[in-house]
Amino acid sequence: MTRPTQRAVAAFSISVPIALLVVCIWRSHWYIALYYPSAVVALMVGDFMLAPHSKSMLIETSCPRQIFLGHGSVVKVSVTTTGYARPVRMKALLEASGEIERPRVVADTTANGVVNLSLPVVPLRRGKIVPGAVWLRWRGPLGLVEFIRRERLGGNVNVTPDIRSIYDAAIRFFASDAEFGTKTQRLRGDGTEFDDLRDYERGMDYRLIDWKSSARHLKILCKEFRQERNHHIMLGFDTGRLMTEPLEGEPKLDRAIKAGLLLGRVSLYNGDFLGGCAFDVRFRHFIKPERGMPHFMKFQRFASELAYRTEETNFTLGIAELNARLSRRALVVLFTEFVDTIQAELLIESLRWMTRRHVVIFVTFRDTMLTALEAAVPNDFSDTARAVIADDFLRERQIVLERIARMGVHCLDTNAAGLSSALLNRYLMIKKKGLL
Repeated sequence: MTRPTQRAVAAFSISVPIALLVVCIWRSHWYIALYYPSAVVALMVGDFMLAPHSKSMLIETSCPRQIFLGHGSVVKVSVTTTGYARPVRMKALLEASGEIERPRVVADTTANGVVNLSLPVVPLRRGKIVPGAVWLRWRGPLGLVEFIRRERLGGNVNVTPDIRSIYDAAIRFFASDAEFGTKTQRLRGDGTEFDDLRDYERGMDYRLIDWKSSARHLKILCKEFRQERNHHIMLGFDTGRLMTEPLEGEPKLDRAIKAGLLLGRVSLYNGDFLGGCAFDVRFRHFIKPERGMPHFMKFQRFASELAYRTEETNFTLGIAELNARLSRRALVVLFTEFVDTIQAELLIESLRWMTRRHVVIFVTFRDTMLTALEAAVPNDFSDTARAVIADDFLRERQIVLERIARMGVHCLDTNAAGLSSALLNRYLMIKKKGLL
């Protein structure tokens, strides 16, 4: 598309008062008034002829296929003008749909007929970004004619959780030999699955002595155990309204996904099966438990597709459907949120049925705002009222967690920063005690 610039419009607009002045003074020489607008039009035509045209341009685009949430990326555009030696100032704007920051115009001047532009793409939430096209704009050497070209882009960009921090945490976890409190968690020597017999040494536990084997070999032998493998780990994500609330600048659902991805990577490395599901007002997603590190990429795609919903969560339907799809005993990690005891009644009843077959970890997020309001020193009546209301909410929340814990559910009510480590330690404790 070609159009005149504001400079050309302003230059042509000046011809109107000039024409009126010429007609009023030299009425018989009215044709003189046409000289100025004709000169402007001639300059515009010359500017159009001297400018590089879109047909002589070679445009190459490079669009990312995956972006980590919290870290932006760029769409690279390379423009090569063939047969044109003068520098041209190019401006580019990205056309995209999705939860991203407002695109901004990027400009640069060609050098040796080539210009490289980087259009930033900063996602605000997980999901998909559809880059529609790149708009390019440049002007002629006189600045009277402007050229606009729309270069179409294809494909979608997946916005996934930041797994680079998960990889770093997993590397630190395995490098430190998986510290569990003050005791080193080893794959061999702990657990309940028999591994081997070894000679008794001073200081070993007498309860580990295998008396029958010792009698056959005429020496004292002890049993050595190892951690069990092939357990089913199922991560359940509540995608309802409460999980979309921001917690320290990030939605609760995204923080739950990060913790779940770290636990999933560690469990797959330990030889367990990893699966996942998501539900809100109805059961949305389900991924069958599988083993092996290649399955982690499939689970990562599943996590990136979890959408933010505004409906209230139906705990009865979601947990019942999950319980029906699990064919064997599993460790179920449920990431969810509740407000008061009334809302949690159906949740408690559903968890009671699930704990009969499975080991359940109930994960919620501690509200730092309520804790701060309760602990704040009141200066007036309004501060006192807020502290009392916050204390009521925290007390009801504690009542619900105590009721859930009495059913045999492992409850985790932590802040956002300590969720991953607390969940990982609880997973290790459950495997160490042989609860699965």
